[in-house]
Amino acid sequence: MTYQRPIPFVDTSSDPRPHAVVIGSGFGGLAAAVRLGVRGYRVTVAERLDQPGGRARVFEQDGFRFDAGPTIVTMPHLFEDLWTICGKRMSDHVTLKSLDPFYTLRFEDGVTFRGTADPEQMRAEIEKFSPSDVAGHERLLKESKRCFEVAFDGLADKPFPTLATMMRSVPDLLALRAYRSVYDLVAKHIKNERLRMALSFHPLFLGGSPLRSSTAFFMIAYLERQFGVHYVMGGTGQLVKGLVDLIEDQGNQVMLNSSVREILIEDGKAVGVALDSGLKIHADVVVSNADIGTTYKSMVPAKYRRRWTDAKIDRTDFSMSLIVWYFGTNRRYEDVDHHTILMAPRYCGLLDDIFKHKVLAEDFSLYLHRPTATDPSVAPEGCDAFYVLSPVPNLDGTTDWKTMAEPYRRKIAEHLENTIMPGLQESIISSRLLTPLEFRDDLQSIKGNAFGVEPRLTQLAWFRPHNKSEDIDNLFIVGAGTHPGAGVPGVLSAARILDKVVPDAVTFAR
Repeated sequence: MTYQRPIPFVDTSSDPRPHAVVIGSGFGGLAAAVRLGVRGYRVTVAERLDQPGGRARVFEQDGFRFDAGPTIVTMPHLFEDLWTICGKRMSDHVTLKSLDPFYTLRFEDGVTFRGTADPEQMRAEIEKFSPSDVAGHERLLKESKRCFEVAFDGLADKPFPTLATMMRSVPDLLALRAYRSVYDLVAKHIKNERLRMALSFHPLFLGGSPLRSSTAFFMIAYLERQFGVHYVMGGTGQLVKGLVDLIEDQGNQVMLNSSVREILIEDGKAVGVALDSGLKIHADVVVSNADIGTTYKSMVPAKYRRRWTDAKIDRTDFSMSLIVWYFGTNRRYEDVDHHTILMAPRYCGLLDDIFKHKVLAEDFSLYLHRPTATDPSVAPEGCDAFYVLSPVPNLDGTTDWKTMAEPYRRKIAEHLENTIMPGLQESIISSRLLTPLEFRDDLQSIKGNAFGVEPRLTQLAWFRPHNKSEDIDNLFIVGAGTHPGAGVPGVLSAARILDKVVPDAVTFAR
C-alpha cells in the first residue's frame, strides 16, 4: 500500500453540511472523522505527512512493507463498530488473524515464557517457573477482570469535564486500589521474579512504566484473554486504508502534505485552521489528533490558554521514547515467533533508568515483530520482515541521538545475532531507523515521546487534557494525549467520547 500523491481534494463548495476539521490522521483522528461523518458533518482531515496513519503509517522499501507503529489489534470490535455505523462490514475490507501464543518472552539465559489464551497452557507456563505461584496467578486473573470492568467498561468512553465527574469514580478506583502500581499488584500475588516481569510489563505498550502505572492498567492482561491478539493481514496499514475509504465514501476528504500551523480562534471559539502553506480552512468544530503538547504549545496562541500553559505542558510527564529498527533479511528465521520480547537482565533498575533517571542504560529490553511468521506477503519471497523496538528515555534525557543512534542499532543487531537470529548481520538487505528525534520532528511529539502523556494515576481521566478543550469552545481532542490514553483501544475510545461532547451537526445548520 503506497500513497504516491495527495488524495484529491473534494469540491465541497455546494455541500451544506457543517464543517469539521480533524488535525492528524492517526487511528484516533481517522475514527473521529468517520464518526463525525456519520453524524452529518462534512469532514476534512489535515495530515502533515505524505500518507495517512500517523504512528500507524507504512514504510515500503526494497520490496518490504513495514508497519511503522501499532502491530496488534486487541479489541477488534472497536474497529468493527466504525464499519457498522457506516452500514458496512469490516470483514469485507480487512482480514484479521488471531495469534496464539500472543508473544514469547525470552530471558537472558534463553528460558522462555509464552503468553496464551489457553488456561491450561498458561497454567503450565506458570508451573514451569514456580508451581507455588499458580494460585496467585488465578487470583491475578480475577484482579485483571475487575480492572477492566472499572477502568475500561466504566471509564474509557466517558468524558471527565469537571472534577465532580472524577470524584464520582473515586470509590471504584479506591476499591481497585488504583494508587498501587501494576508491578506492586503482581508482586502481591506472585513471588517468582521472572513471573513478575512476565505478568507486569504490559503498561509499556501504552508508554508507561509498570513501576509507576496505576493498577487500572492491569486490565490489558484481561483484554488479551477476552478479545484475543490479532494481526491485520497485509499489515496494520490495511486498517488505515480501510478507514480512509470510509471517510471518502462519506463524501469527505483526507488532505496529505497539509501541516497545520495554527488553530484559528475568534471570540474564544475555534473557527478553523491555518496551514503552513498559507491556506486557511474554516470550520464549525476542530478536532486535534496531533500530539497534545504540540496542539496547545504550538497551535493555540498562549493568550487563549489558561489551563494548558507552556509551563504546565513543560511540567507534564510524557511517555518514554523508542528506538525502532525496521529491517529485512534475505533468509527466513522460522524459529522466531510473530512476537518476541527479549528481557534485559535488569527489570526495575532499567525501568527507572528510562522513566525516572532518563539515562540510556547499557542493557535493554527488546520487542521483536516478525509479521512474515503469519503473513509472507509483506516481504519478497524467501525473505523475512522485522521491526525491533527498544524503550529509551524521551528527550528530557541528555542522550545525543545524532551520534548514538547507529552504535545503539549495531548493539541491538549484535544482541539479536547472539541470541535468536544467527548470521543476522550478513543477512540484512533492507534497513531503516527511527529515533526520538524522528518522533519529535516527523511526528511533532513533545520531547520525542512515543505514547503521549505518561499514564500515571495523577495524569488520568480529569487530570489529563480533556476531550473537550477546557479553554477553547468547539475545540476537541482525540488520541493518546487525552482521556482514556494511548494504545489502539484507547485512541478509538477517545473518538467514541466525541459522540458525547461534540454538538450535533444540526447545531450549526445554516
